[in-house]
Amino acid sequence: MCSRIPTNPSTVNCSAADDRGPVDRFRQAIADADAIIVGAGAGMSASAGLTYSGRRFERLFGDFIARYHFSDMYTAGFYPYDTPEERWAYWSRHIYANRYDSPAGRPYRDLLELIGDIPYFVITTNVDHQFQLAGFDKCRLFYTQGDYGLWQCSVPCRPITYDNEDAVRRMVAEQKDQRIPSVLLPRCPLCSAPMTMNLRVDTSFVEDTGWHAASGRYAEFLRQYEGKRLLFMELGVGGNTPGIIKYPFWRMAAENPRSVYVCVNRGEAVCPPEIASRSLCLNEDIGRVLKKLLV
Repeated sequence: MCSRIPTNPSTVNCSAADDRGPVDRFRQAIADADAIIVGAGAGMSASAGLTYSGRRFERLFGDFIARYHFSDMYTAGFYPYDTPEERWAYWSRHIYANRYDSPAGRPYRDLLELIGDIPYFVITTNVDHQFQLAGFDKCRLFYTQGDYGLWQCSVPCRPITYDNEDAVRRMVAEQKDQRIPSVLLPRCPLCSAPMTMNLRVDTSFVEDTGWHAASGRYAEFLRQYEGKRLLFMELGVGGNTPGIIKYPFWRMAAENPRSVYVCVNRGEAVCPPEIASRSLCLNEDIGRVLKKLLV
């Protein structure tokens, strides 16, 4: 099984006989590829400035920090708020800050420029819409873990999701003292149960028709380029959910001797020894690496 493959924590080259620098090897791997599969995790957005702690968190949520003593946006989302009005005051601002009020980060724009006309597909655990904001074709994107821009029934009564932009903007505009007006509490239009985020946090996550269509397009893209010169480009994928991107990339790279695997992730760039001779692991900031590639 992939989870049992030992990893080599050191940086390895795409070719043992290749004495070029890692950026040059990465650039050549892109140029040689028949197609590119991008797997992106939280490290990609962090490199773009969408950090969940530190100064950005303090600037955007200073009043919540003062009241609840939060340390970061992630844990704040799981706080046991006393009322749904408080919970949605936090979540509406969280959604707004990370989905509707953040332009496309430079690493995303640089990645699209680097890919150019090469056929590509993106699978990502990120939920912040950055790929589409940067101009990536939405038909070549698979958001496996949900989308900040979607709500679902908390039951859920149907496998349906709902766009939330108008409601979120109103919640942000009308909240006071870390609460939204009760009249703005979102409810399912079909069964009147409370709405919740369309994020994969438990077994109630809704995989709607759009999710299944994207999953099918991803599977078809992999079939179309099976055995071809594929570049598996893993960017900022951590160890929380390795079974979604990291382990499948390792398995597919091992099965395709014409493929190249590249991992860029500061402090977490590793690969199994089975594909080390066709891999490049860069323990660097993603944005800096992509910027270098464009020079």
